[in-house]
Amino acid sequence: MKFTKYQGLGNDYLVIEPQELPGRLARSQIRRICDRHYGPGSDGILLGPLPSETADFGLRIFNPDGSQAEKSGNGLRIFARHLWETGRVASTPHAFRVETPGGVVSCQVHLPTRKDGSLLVTVVMGQVSFSSQDIPMTGRSRQALNEMMTIAGEALTFCAASLGNPHCVVLREQVSQEEALRLGPLIERYAAFPRRTNVQFLHPVDEDNIRIEIWERGAGYTLASGSSSCAAAAVAHRLGYCGSRVKVHMPGGQLTVTLSTNWEATLTGPVQKVYHGEMAL
Repeated sequence: MKFTKYQGLGNDYLVIEPQELPGRLARSQIRRICDRHYGPGSDGILLGPLPSETADFGLRIFNPDGSQAEKSGNGLRIFARHLWETGRVASTPHAFRVETPGGVVSCQVHLPTRKDGSLLVTVVMGQVSFSSQDIPMTGRSRQALNEMMTIAGEALTFCAASLGNPHCVVLREQVSQEEALRLGPLIERYAAFPRRTNVQFLHPVDEDNIRIEIWERGAGYTLASGSSSCAAAAVAHRLGYCGSRVKVHMPGGQLTVTLSTNWEATLTGPVQKVYHGEMAL
């Protein structure tokens, strides 16, 4: 079974084309493939291109625990580069559309290739919603801003958002990997989020910059995340900490998020091809 591995700021995915599969991917197979000791290892699997009635290409995104993700900013940027690498799309100014379970997005690949072999890719991720019904969250219908939760005996202020997948943004004066590892898995399964949630620990630095640490639903601690960057930037902008164009700093590197007046989030960052491989059945 052939695959291609890419990474975006240390967040890595395997792209597997459907004709390479001997059959349907089982959850146990996904877990084995993504395992860094027993398989090629990755933060997830991108299965595509698939047929789509509403876009140029279809895509399915699988987490290392075998669950399916609605949308992934880094995954979409990686998939866009793969489509360019395989000659299915052209570079800027040509845009193309990809259908995910979390909605249809528009992508662009920017030339030239940078010195480190990476390409900048832009993805229009869609509209950010703070509605508890869209996220979804339990309880009355509301804008999920500046709410409180108690985790491991600690009171936390958070905002929630959706880009087709759920996010919980926890406001902090400082962020750290240790805190993401300690609190992230507890917040992911917090009772208010019936479908679990991605978690971002957010420190607004100044009007143009934020810093985040990330715990991804179904994947765990990760060095970078595109949809998490969009959610955190939207929360920081909504609360007045930042402007509409935000540089998001993560352990893996930096992404740029631009927010329109109707809260549509556009994400730009680098993608690097790592290698081609072939798995033993």
